[in-house]
Amino acid sequence: MNTQKSILERIAAGDSAAVSECVDRYGNLLWSLARRYLRNATDAEDAVQDVFIEIWRTCSRYDPAIASEAAYISTIARRRFIDRLRQTGRTPAMDSLDDEEGAPVDPGVAATVEDDTEVAIVARVLAAMDPEHQKILGMSLYEGYSHSEIAEQLDIPLGTVKTRVRRGLIHIREQLQIAVSDVAGEPAE
Repeated sequence: MNTQKSILERIAAGDSAAVSECVDRYGNLLWSLARRYLRNATDAEDAVQDVFIEIWRTCSRYDPAIASEAAYISTIARRRFIDRLRQTGRTPAMDSLDDEEGAPVDPGVAATVEDDTEVAIVARVLAAMDPEHQKILGMSLYEGYSHSEIAEQLDIPLGTVKTRVRRGLIHIREQLQIAVSDVAGEPAE
């Protein structure tokens, strides 16, 4: 019976209903990731379409014993978004979208790709930050709250939230550059 197969396995088997289910289940996740990487609605829309095409083209390679569907789809998305950035010569924006009121990012996705070196470095950098920055960045990056929602929940000024998120992301970016140069054997800047 198809109920025991994943969406990707069903798509690979030719189940047309699974295609619609895939779009419904992962569309918001891909849209959120695209907007965070590309910061342009038109590019994000095109990129999400490219990702879905790639998912459908490669779904026969999906193995649930290796990764969850969300991890598989997120990995494809991340690669496509980075490819798109490289083609246009831009670098991804590291700050979150200010006061966006869209659907929250699925917090389970970050945990599914923790073996990614950058994610491990970011987790280490976050752990070394003071608790207030950790909380605010966690709410913004992992839980998908907007800056205004964080300010309201923590009862602190919106400007303070924005400043702490921005400074935290700058610190993470700097630490990522140091870690990458350490791994590559290059001197740190």
